[in-house]
Amino acid sequence: MATDTITAISTPIGEGAIAIVRLSGPEAITITNELFSGKDLHEVASHTINYGKIMDPDTEDIADEVMVSVMRAPRTFTREDIIEINCHGGMVAVNRVLEILLSKGARLAEPGEFTKRAFLNGRIDLSQAEAVMDLIRAKTDKAMSVALKQMDGRLSKLIAKLRQELLETVAHVEVNIDYPEYDDVEEMSHEVMRTKTKEVHQEIEELLSVAKQGKILREGIATAIIGRPNVGKSSLMNTLVQENKAIVTDIPGTTRDIIEEYVNVRGVPLRLVDTAGIRETEDIVEKIGVERSRQVLRESNLILFVLNHNEALTKEDEKLFEAVKGLDYIVIVNKTDLEAKIDLEYVKELAGDRPIITTSLIEEEGVDELEKAIAATFFDGEIDTGDMTYVSNIRHIQLLKQAKQALEDAMEGIELGMPLDIVQIDVTRTWEFLGEIIGDTASDSLIDQLFSQFCLGK
Repeated sequence: MATDTITAISTPIGEGAIAIVRLSGPEAITITNELFSGKDLHEVASHTINYGKIMDPDTEDIADEVMVSVMRAPRTFTREDIIEINCHGGMVAVNRVLEILLSKGARLAEPGEFTKRAFLNGRIDLSQAEAVMDLIRAKTDKAMSVALKQMDGRLSKLIAKLRQELLETVAHVEVNIDYPEYDDVEEMSHEVMRTKTKEVHQEIEELLSVAKQGKILREGIATAIIGRPNVGKSSLMNTLVQENKAIVTDIPGTTRDIIEEYVNVRGVPLRLVDTAGIRETEDIVEKIGVERSRQVLRESNLILFVLNHNEALTKEDEKLFEAVKGLDYIVIVNKTDLEAKIDLEYVKELAGDRPIITTSLIEEEGVDELEKAIAATFFDGEIDTGDMTYVSNIRHIQLLKQAKQALEDAMEGIELGMPLDIVQIDVTRTWEFLGEIIGDTASDSLIDQLFSQFCLGK
């Protein structure tokens, strides 16, 4: 355990009813007790909250009226003594309490240091620590559900099971190599290694098969809304966001910049980008917006391509079909409340197997079908976060791919009849890659880098 005591504000800075200042470490209770006017915190029961005041030791004035939670090690998040001071929200009150704690010997915590201590003290493993940040950043209830299950250790338990199976296999082979008392030892050892590597390889493949969906739930789908000016792109964004984020007019070229917003579509988080209409223009400002739109198009995972039901297809529309060829996109034929002038058969021909949804955004028609199409594009319908173990972290996905490749190298060596002590090198590499996911074989520099991405006070 650490020898110093850390403190930080654990709630967002700004005005609010309550703010929390957290301490963790061997002197957390002593430091707070010296400033606390109320019960003796050394005498109160663990996991209780106590009313009192924080006093300024320099002026002996009341710094704030507070409620102090006392949690004694080891039944705490960090497995150290923890104090949480609930004071009034607002910049002055919370900063005053923090400054007093620092003056009495506490050290300002580094970003993510509370969670890092939980990891270093064996309270959680590395994948569970990363899930804490995923939970904070979750944009939908589905993303939160995945993060909660990872925090609860679902992925950790599976990884630990796979590592144990590999370890037992290596140990079995080692014993047979060291004590070759029977003629069929080598053949038996090859068979054990072949069977176990195939089983672990299959489980890793199953994890990777849903990794794309997990990554989407964690990070969201970068989604661009494209189309010629005045086809209803901004109206579509406002409908999905359910706010008037974008200016809606009948003047072409109104949107001249990129507008971004996160939206929840049937549990799928979309990082929605309303772009300037892509067309040839002489307006310098609009030209910049059009070029930015093309850049967004290249970086998107999903494209919502809006057409006007009240206009025939133009050369510009056909060029946009060329631009999105090979990408995941949904065609939205908007303004069905107006006279049909578009050739829908030609649209189907250009779109191929891509979904085509007809909408009247002004009448709020077709939105439900659009949301279904978006979910089906990436999840084949409903998203299952019940019994499914999702891998959502890009670091975990990369390590699983490396573990899978190492196992394939081992399997290839077995089929070629290579000596088992050579094959074991690749099996051991697999064991190490899996260990890096949960932190058993992670380097100190990697651990420092991961926790530095956390918010202060977590």
